[in-house]
Amino acid sequence: MPSIRPLHACLLASLLTLLQACTSTQSPPVGPPQVPEQVSSADWEADMQRFAATDAIAPPPKHAVLFIGSSSIRFWETLATDFPGVPVINRGFGGSQIRDSTWYADRIVVPYAPRMIVLYAGENDLESGRSPQQVREDLEAFVARVRRDLPAVRIAYISSKPSPLRAHMLEAERQANALIESDAKRLDLLFIDVFTPMLDAHGQPRGELFREDRLHMNRTGYELWKQVVAPYLLAD
Repeated sequence: MPSIRPLHACLLASLLTLLQACTSTQSPPVGPPQVPEQVSSADWEADMQRFAATDAIAPPPKHAVLFIGSSSIRFWETLATDFPGVPVINRGFGGSQIRDSTWYADRIVVPYAPRMIVLYAGENDLESGRSPQQVREDLEAFVARVRRDLPAVRIAYISSKPSPLRAHMLEAERQANALIESDAKRLDLLFIDVFTPMLDAHGQPRGELFREDRLHMNRTGYELWKQVVAPYLLAD
Protein backbone atom coordinates (compact mmCIF):
# COMPACT_ATOMS: atom_id res chain seq x y z
CA MET A 1 0.00 0.00 0.00
CA PRO A 2 1.50 3.39 -0.96
CA SER A 3 2.36 5.72 1.94
CA ILE A 4 0.48 8.93 2.57
CA ARG A 5 2.12 11.75 0.67
CA PRO A 6 3.70 14.56 2.77
CA LEU A 7 1.05 17.08 1.68
CA HIS A 8 -1.76 14.83 2.82
CA ALA A 9 0.02 14.24 6.12
CA CYS A 10 0.33 17.97 6.70
CA LEU A 11 -3.33 18.53 5.95
CA LEU A 12 -4.33 15.72 8.30
CA ALA A 13 -2.15 17.11 11.07
CA SER A 14 -3.63 20.59 10.60
CA LEU A 15 -7.15 19.19 10.73
CA LEU A 16 -6.42 17.32 13.96
CA THR A 17 -4.89 20.45 15.53
CA LEU A 18 -7.94 22.54 14.56
CA LEU A 19 -10.30 19.91 15.98
CA GLN A 20 -8.41 19.82 19.27
CA ALA A 21 -8.46 23.61 19.52
CA CYS A 22 -12.21 23.73 18.99
CA THR A 23 -12.76 21.03 21.59
CA SER A 24 -10.58 22.80 24.18
CA THR A 25 -12.59 26.02 23.88
CA GLN A 26 -15.88 24.36 24.64
CA SER A 27 -17.39 25.28 28.02
CA PRO A 28 -16.89 22.62 30.69
CA PRO A 29 -19.97 20.82 31.98
CA VAL A 30 -21.91 22.81 34.54
CA GLY A 31 -21.47 21.24 37.96
CA PRO A 32 -22.26 22.18 41.52
CA PRO A 33 -20.87 25.50 42.81
CA GLN A 34 -17.38 25.22 44.23
CA VAL A 35 -15.99 26.28 47.58
CA PRO A 36 -15.25 29.08 48.27
CA GLU A 37 -17.43 30.68 45.57
CA GLN A 38 -20.68 30.05 47.44
CA VAL A 39 -19.48 30.10 51.04
CA SER A 40 -17.54 32.55 53.14
CA SER A 41 -14.67 30.20 53.92
CA ALA A 42 -13.34 26.84 52.84
CA ASP A 43 -12.11 26.23 56.39
CA TRP A 44 -15.45 24.61 57.27
CA GLU A 45 -14.20 21.36 55.76
CA ALA A 46 -12.34 20.68 59.00
CA ASP A 47 -15.61 21.07 60.90
CA MET A 48 -17.38 18.73 58.49
CA GLN A 49 -14.72 16.10 59.02
CA ARG A 50 -14.99 16.56 62.77
CA PHE A 51 -18.74 16.03 62.60
CA ALA A 52 -18.28 12.92 60.45
CA ALA A 53 -15.78 11.49 62.91
CA THR A 54 -18.15 12.17 65.80
CA ASP A 55 -21.01 10.49 63.95
CA ALA A 56 -18.86 7.43 63.26
CA ILE A 57 -18.07 7.00 66.95
CA ALA A 58 -21.50 7.86 68.31
CA PRO A 59 -24.26 7.94 65.65
CA PRO A 60 -26.72 10.73 66.48
CA PRO A 61 -30.35 9.89 67.14
CA LYS A 62 -32.84 9.91 64.29
CA HIS A 63 -35.82 12.28 64.36
CA ALA A 64 -34.03 14.57 66.79
CA VAL A 65 -34.05 18.36 67.00
CA LEU A 66 -31.07 19.57 65.00
CA PHE A 67 -29.46 22.82 66.15
CA ILE A 68 -27.32 24.31 63.40
CA GLY A 69 -25.62 27.61 62.70
CA SER A 70 -22.81 29.77 64.01
CA SER A 71 -20.88 30.02 67.28
CA SER A 72 -23.97 30.74 69.40
CA ILE A 73 -25.04 27.19 68.55
CA ARG A 74 -21.57 25.67 68.72
CA PHE A 75 -21.03 27.01 72.25
CA TRP A 76 -24.43 25.81 73.44
CA GLU A 77 -22.79 22.86 75.13
CA THR A 78 -25.68 22.23 77.53
CA LEU A 79 -28.35 21.52 74.90
CA ALA A 80 -29.02 17.99 76.12
CA THR A 81 -29.49 19.04 79.75
CA ASP A 82 -31.33 22.24 78.88
CA PHE A 83 -34.02 20.27 77.06
CA PRO A 84 -34.32 16.96 78.93
CA GLY A 85 -36.36 14.35 77.14
CA VAL A 86 -35.73 16.00 73.77
CA PRO A 87 -33.11 14.26 71.60
CA VAL A 88 -30.85 16.98 70.21
CA ILE A 89 -27.94 17.26 67.79
CA ASN A 90 -25.54 20.20 67.85
CA ARG A 91 -23.94 21.01 64.51
CA GLY A 92 -22.90 24.61 65.03
CA PHE A 93 -19.65 25.79 63.45
CA GLY A 94 -18.32 29.11 64.63
CA GLY A 95 -18.18 32.07 62.28
CA SER A 96 -20.55 30.50 59.76
CA GLN A 97 -23.27 32.27 57.84
CA ILE A 98 -26.66 31.06 56.61
CA ARG A 99 -25.17 30.24 53.22
CA ASP A 100 -22.67 27.89 54.85
CA SER A 101 -25.42 25.81 56.43
CA THR A 102 -27.16 25.71 53.05
CA TRP A 103 -23.99 24.59 51.30
CA TYR A 104 -23.33 21.77 53.76
CA ALA A 105 -26.95 20.66 54.21
CA ASP A 106 -26.25 17.39 52.44
CA ARG A 107 -23.68 16.55 55.12
CA ILE A 108 -24.99 17.99 58.38
CA VAL A 109 -28.75 18.27 57.88
CA VAL A 110 -30.26 15.77 55.47
CA PRO A 111 -28.48 12.62 56.75
CA TYR A 112 -29.86 13.14 60.25
CA ALA A 113 -33.50 13.20 59.13
CA PRO A 114 -34.39 15.52 62.02
CA ARG A 115 -37.97 16.14 63.01
CA MET A 116 -37.12 19.79 63.57
CA ILE A 117 -34.29 22.17 62.68
CA VAL A 118 -33.36 25.18 64.79
CA LEU A 119 -31.09 27.59 62.91
CA TYR A 120 -29.13 30.50 64.31
CA ALA A 121 -27.20 32.51 61.75
CA GLY A 122 -27.41 35.98 60.28
CA GLU A 123 -25.35 38.00 62.70
CA ASN A 124 -22.06 37.10 61.01
CA ASP A 125 -23.73 37.66 57.66
CA LEU A 126 -24.58 41.27 58.49
CA GLU A 127 -21.13 41.86 59.96
CA SER A 128 -19.58 40.63 56.70
CA GLY A 129 -21.55 43.22 54.72
CA ARG A 130 -24.67 41.37 53.62
CA SER A 131 -27.83 43.45 53.73
CA PRO A 132 -30.94 42.59 55.76
CA GLN A 133 -32.67 41.74 52.46
CA GLN A 134 -29.87 39.36 51.52
CA VAL A 135 -30.06 37.68 54.91
CA ARG A 136 -33.77 37.09 54.37
CA GLU A 137 -33.09 35.72 50.88
CA ASP A 138 -30.32 33.48 52.20
CA LEU A 139 -32.70 32.06 54.78
CA GLU A 140 -35.30 31.37 52.10
CA ALA A 141 -32.62 29.53 50.11
CA PHE A 142 -31.75 27.45 53.18
CA VAL A 143 -35.40 26.51 53.71
CA ALA A 144 -35.80 25.57 50.03
CA ARG A 145 -32.63 23.47 50.06
CA VAL A 146 -33.60 21.56 53.19
CA ARG A 147 -37.18 20.93 52.13
CA ARG A 148 -36.01 19.58 48.79
CA ASP A 149 -34.98 16.44 50.66
CA LEU A 150 -36.96 16.84 53.88
CA PRO A 151 -40.29 18.33 52.79
CA ALA A 152 -42.08 17.76 56.09
CA VAL A 153 -39.39 18.97 58.49
CA ARG A 154 -40.24 21.87 60.76
CA ILE A 155 -37.76 24.73 60.70
CA ALA A 156 -37.33 27.37 63.39
CA TYR A 157 -35.17 30.45 63.02
CA ILE A 158 -33.67 32.12 66.08
CA SER A 159 -33.52 35.84 65.45
CA SER A 160 -30.22 37.67 65.29
CA LYS A 161 -29.07 38.55 68.80
CA PRO A 162 -27.90 42.02 69.91
CA SER A 163 -24.25 41.64 70.91
CA PRO A 164 -22.53 44.54 72.74
CA LEU A 165 -19.48 44.24 70.47
CA ARG A 166 -21.72 44.71 67.45
CA ALA A 167 -24.03 47.39 68.76
CA HIS A 168 -23.39 49.28 65.53
CA MET A 169 -25.47 46.61 63.77
CA LEU A 170 -28.61 46.95 65.90
CA GLU A 171 -30.65 48.69 63.23
CA ALA A 172 -29.59 46.23 60.53
CA GLU A 173 -30.47 43.36 62.85
CA ARG A 174 -33.88 44.87 63.56
CA GLN A 175 -34.53 45.14 59.83
CA ALA A 176 -33.38 41.60 59.09
CA ASN A 177 -35.42 40.17 61.95
CA ALA A 178 -38.50 42.11 60.87
CA LEU A 179 -38.18 40.94 57.26
CA ILE A 180 -37.84 37.32 58.33
CA GLU A 181 -40.65 37.48 60.83
CA SER A 182 -42.99 39.02 58.26
CA ASP A 183 -42.10 36.25 55.82
CA ALA A 184 -42.25 33.39 58.31
CA LYS A 185 -45.81 32.36 57.53
CA ARG A 186 -45.14 32.18 53.80
CA LEU A 187 -42.05 30.07 54.40
CA ASP A 188 -43.84 27.92 56.97
CA LEU A 189 -41.12 28.93 59.39
CA LEU A 190 -41.15 29.39 63.17
CA PHE A 191 -39.63 32.72 64.16
CA ILE A 192 -38.08 32.77 67.64
CA ASP A 193 -37.39 36.27 68.94
CA VAL A 194 -34.38 36.44 71.26
CA PHE A 195 -33.48 39.97 70.15
CA THR A 196 -36.12 41.76 72.24
CA PRO A 197 -35.51 40.06 75.62
CA MET A 198 -31.75 40.59 75.22
CA LEU A 199 -32.14 44.37 75.23
CA ASP A 200 -32.16 46.54 78.35
CA ALA A 201 -34.61 49.31 79.19
CA HIS A 202 -32.64 51.69 76.96
CA GLY A 203 -32.74 49.41 73.94
CA GLN A 204 -29.12 48.35 74.27
CA PRO A 205 -27.65 44.84 74.54
CA ARG A 206 -27.67 43.47 78.07
CA GLY A 207 -24.02 43.12 78.98
CA GLU A 208 -24.64 40.61 81.77
CA LEU A 209 -25.64 38.00 79.16
CA PHE A 210 -22.22 37.96 77.51
CA ARG A 211 -18.69 36.79 78.05
CA GLU A 212 -15.79 39.21 78.35
CA ASP A 213 -15.47 39.29 74.57
CA ARG A 214 -18.91 41.00 74.47
CA LEU A 215 -19.87 38.78 71.54
CA HIS A 216 -20.49 35.26 72.82
CA MET A 217 -23.02 34.47 75.51
CA ASN A 218 -22.29 33.25 79.02
CA ARG A 219 -24.42 30.81 80.98
CA THR A 220 -26.92 33.55 81.86
CA GLY A 221 -27.43 34.26 78.19
CA TYR A 222 -28.05 30.61 77.41
CA GLU A 223 -30.50 30.35 80.29
CA LEU A 224 -32.49 33.12 78.62
CA TRP A 225 -32.34 31.31 75.28
CA LYS A 226 -33.44 28.09 76.92
CA GLN A 227 -36.55 29.76 78.32
CA VAL A 228 -37.40 31.39 74.98
CA VAL A 229 -36.75 28.33 72.80
CA ALA A 230 -38.24 25.61 75.03
CA PRO A 231 -41.91 26.26 74.21
CA TYR A 232 -41.23 25.79 70.50
CA LEU A 233 -39.61 22.41 71.08
CA LEU A 234 -42.27 21.19 73.48
CA ALA A 235 -45.03 22.24 71.09
CA ASP A 236 -43.48 20.30 68.25
